[in-house]
Amino acid sequence: MKIILASQSGVRKQILDKYNIDNEVIVSNVDEDEVKQSLIAEGANPLSISKNLAEIKSVKVSNKNPDRLVLGADSVISLDGELINKPNSREEAFEILKKLNNSKHYLISSVCISKNGAMIWNHTDSSELKMKNFKDEELLQYLSKIETKILLAYGVYQIEAKGLELFEYVKGDKDSIMGLPVREIISYIEQFRK
Repeated sequence: MKIILASQSGVRKQILDKYNIDNEVIVSNVDEDEVKQSLIAEGANPLSISKNLAEIKSVKVSNKNPDRLVLGADSVISLDGELINKPNSREEAFEILKKLNNSKHYLISSVCISKNGAMIWNHTDSSELKMKNFKDEELLQYLSKIETKILLAYGVYQIEAKGLELFEYVKGDKDSIMGLPVREIISYIEQFRK
């Protein structure tokens, strides 16, 4: 049984492949910024934003692929209840790292599985991370090691790469922090394999 991954995230695809979950990628092309702004205007919190985005992506691709299981996913950073977006530039990335510097924040990863254009399952996982205290020069030096394309696509820290060095502690599942709470996904899709 092959599931559809409604995400262009290379890391999410790698996680599915690592756990031998047969998958193909069909990108949803949802305008995430537009959805986020609309949800923020309605007073949504980061957890709700993450859940909604995962569902919107999943349902959109599911509408065009009936009878298939479609997995949508989204991850957001919550700092004191404030949504921290992916940077649009190196300058923004630096400002985000300065905000997170020496602070505890949460990485919220939501997944949704849809079939026939409707959500049939979802799960949200929250991980706690505490960033070490860095000088501005150290943050700039860290950012200089990340390609701009990767920085803008995946955000300010890549936990699977050098990003782990930024943290005093990380409490949570590594796969979930990288964008996919895969154990829960496996547990749910097992029923379709029988």
